[in-house]
Amino acid sequence: MNKTQQIGHICRSLLAALVLVAGTCSVSVAASDYVLSKGQTLYVSVYSNIYSSPKKIPFNLAAILSIRNTDIHNPVQIISADYYDTKGRLIRKYYTRPVTLAPLESTYIYVPEEDVVGGIGANFIVKWSAAKEINVPIIECVMIGMKGGQGISFVSPGQVIKENTR
Repeated sequence: MNKTQQIGHICRSLLAALVLVAGTCSVSVAASDYVLSKGQTLYVSVYSNIYSSPKKIPFNLAAILSIRNTDIHNPVQIISADYYDTKGRLIRKYYTRPVTLAPLESTYIYVPEEDVVGGIGANFIVKWSAAKEINVPIIECVMIGMKGGQGISFVSPGQVIKENTR
């Protein structure tokens, strides 16, 4: 078998494995699987930089904290979005009073790539509430950076750390 045939065989084997794995995975969600809540506190990881190459050269990233009201009929109040550094010290409070998002409305907080004060272990603590149980909002951080023709982007989903009750 020559090199081209070997590569073709490997590619076909990988494709067959992917088809097998995909056939055993289920991505459907039953209607009863959606989550309702009156409020939560979320931890959202933020990477203001990551290390690249064996020399641990910092690769600065811009971060966008995205907050999306997924409820079709009800508003949600964003009570706070506080930014912490790697050591757990509060860097910045982004809201001085609650912000109301109408049904399906979104908002964001932008942290530019030059702002590296948070470090590799930065995070947001986001608190939200609603007058009644609603579909939980999507709260996640999108990181993106470009340098010398190389780009990187990824998403860090929010993690519920407390269910808030009124």
